[in-house]
Amino acid sequence: MSKKVMIVDDDPFILFSTRELLESAGFDVITANSGSKCIEELKKGFKGVILMDIMMPGMDGWDTIREIADNNLLEGNIITVFTAKDIDEKTNAFKEYVIDYITKPFDPDELIAAVEEYFTYIEKNKIK
Repeated sequence: MSKKVMIVDDDPFILFSTRELLESAGFDVITANSGSKCIEELKKGFKGVILMDIMMPGMDGWDTIREIADNNLLEGNIITVFTAKDIDEKTNAFKEYVIDYITKPFDPDELIAAVEEYFTYIEKNKIK
């Protein structure tokens, strides 16, 4: 099984550095610089782990997660909130869609370990 990760963030440095880190650990990584680009990739058939930034212009992370759910694009994907924003009441409203919460800045080794755990979860739970 290919271990595909989509990084959704409007910060080019985060997209580049996180992609480099995860690719060096053996993951197949794509990036999306907006919520709408994320939706486009999901409609093209992306399946895997989504690292979702919350603070983005236009369609923020919460709006993107809602759009994913409303368009039945959750199947085969798990979403992790990937942001510098503090946990707030919206996190609870989306807990059925979000598996984890990773804050930036992050420890590179911890991020790699977390993403590995997400793929173990996908395999154990036969998420397709």
